Amino acid sequence: MSLLTLLAIAGIIFIIAYFTYGKFLDRKLGVDPNRPTPAVTMADGVDYVSAKKPVLLGHHFATIAGGGPIVGPITAVVFGWIPAVIWIIIGSIFIGGVHDYASLQASIRHRAQSVGTIIKEYMGKRGQTLFLAFSIATLMLIVGVFVILVRDTFVAVPEAATASVLFIGIAMVFGFLVNQLRMNFVLASVIGVAAMVFSIWMGIQFPLQLSGGAWVAILLLYAYLASVMPVWMLLQPRDYLNSFLLYGMIAGAALGIILANPVIKMAGYTGFHNETLGFMFPILFITIACGAVSGFHSLVSSGTTAKQLDNEKNGRFITYGGMLLEGFLAIIAIGAVAYLSQAEFAARMTELGGPIGTFSAGVGFFMSHWGIPEVTAVTFTALTASAFLMTTLDSATRLGKYAVQEFAENRSEVFSNNHVATVTIVTGAGALALSGTWSSVWPLFGSANQMLGAIALLAVSVWLIKTGVKAWFTIVPMVFMFIVTLSALLVLMQKNFAGGNYFLAGASFILFVLCIVLVIEAWRSLTTAKEDSSIKA
Repeated sequence: MSLLTLLAIAGIIFIIAYFTYGKFLDRKLGVDPNRPTPAVTMADGVDYVSAKKPVLLGHHFATIAGGGPIVGPITAVVFGWIPAVIWIIIGSIFIGGVHDYASLQASIRHRAQSVGTIIKEYMGKRGQTLFLAFSIATLMLIVGVFVILVRDTFVAVPEAATASVLFIGIAMVFGFLVNQLRMNFVLASVIGVAAMVFSIWMGIQFPLQLSGGAWVAILLLYAYLASVMPVWMLLQPRDYLNSFLLYGMIAGAALGIILANPVIKMAGYTGFHNETLGFMFPILFITIACGAVSGFHSLVSSGTTAKQLDNEKNGRFITYGGMLLEGFLAIIAIGAVAYLSQAEFAARMTELGGPIGTFSAGVGFFMSHWGIPEVTAVTFTALTASAFLMTTLDSATRLGKYAVQEFAENRSEVFSNNHVATVTIVTGAGALALSGTWSSVWPLFGSANQMLGAIALLAVSVWLIKTGVKAWFTIVPMVFMFIVTLSALLVLMQKNFAGGNYFLAGASFILFVLCIVLVIEAWRSLTTAKEDSSIKA
């Protein structure tokens, strides 16, 4: 089978799903384009900032994509490319896309408040407390694992480090020009993209070489600063401009695949058990999180995107469409290694330091078929991947700050402080970043992330049922994700304990206990919701 055929099939399926199942979700969620959104009614110029449709898509997609749909799929193909592709397609359409879109709509109907606040309203204070505790732990894991990935990328590809630093300055200038000086948006975009291309050239000419420890400190400081700045100053413009890099990489890779027309050499299925990862169930489903379903997306949808959505009708395009686009990126990530044999893939993972380097080499090879030097294409891909790792890093820190502040509400004035809440997330993430490599932290991140997705689906299910909507389209995915993540945490608890990594084993145990309590709370909430719905009927 050719890789081009695989991409064509996946792309057609995603497009059909957007215009069919996506419209079904519009009806079930009661989307009303005439209902003002919180970005309009609660505008404050800091967090509630109405954004143009392409800007918000850029922010949302850049935030949810990051390195997740690259790292997870490439890691999981040790089971073969067929199980990975099937999970990405089914997961994106029926679980991840539903999760992202429903979280957004639930949030904007509740003044753009977080999923935790929605849980408090429909499930009580205890449910909110458990959710926030889980969210904080998950966000620390996300920031920690992405610090590791960015650090390793910057050490291996110092050109990416220079460009990424320059990107930050360019984004801040763009934000000032558009939001303060009111420069024409199209003109500012052209200038911003041109400046980004120049920064890539600067990165190639002047690579920034620092030690891994230095990068960890710098990245944690950057995450802190990005979290406390107004959203228009860095987060929003950075994500928007970076989205052009990702769109360019996806288009360049797709064109390269069309011209190269590589044949898939990797085994379609290698077996139910792998010596490194373990059993395909549940490990495949928590290794491929971003690209299929990710609980982090619900925090983005309800944490920042809901505060910037200008019209409800744009929600499907930004969240459901964004999830399907991320799924397509995950398929491209698989394609970046599927033209290799299993032995060649294993050797490249070792030689290039993991998934990001392996992905960059594969996409660079494809892009070289349309005329640019392969080394330049590989560098551009690595730069793009690192830029999106950074967007997840800063957005996750900001969302973690919100979660800490919400948890501290009516409990502690100290932790409600903007800076203290941010430092809490950064400190926890720093400890995780020093606890091991990305390969040891990633499975735990995936488990916590998927459980967060199950909890978000629980919250929107209760909201829908209590408003008289038949919520099977959120309940079925929720049950599946609870089963997957509970199983995965048991496996990781045993594996880390046996391997002597007691820190990660303890973290797995704590998350498992929280999961059990939340499952009990979920059963009570759904039972009560169904009883209330029956009484109303």
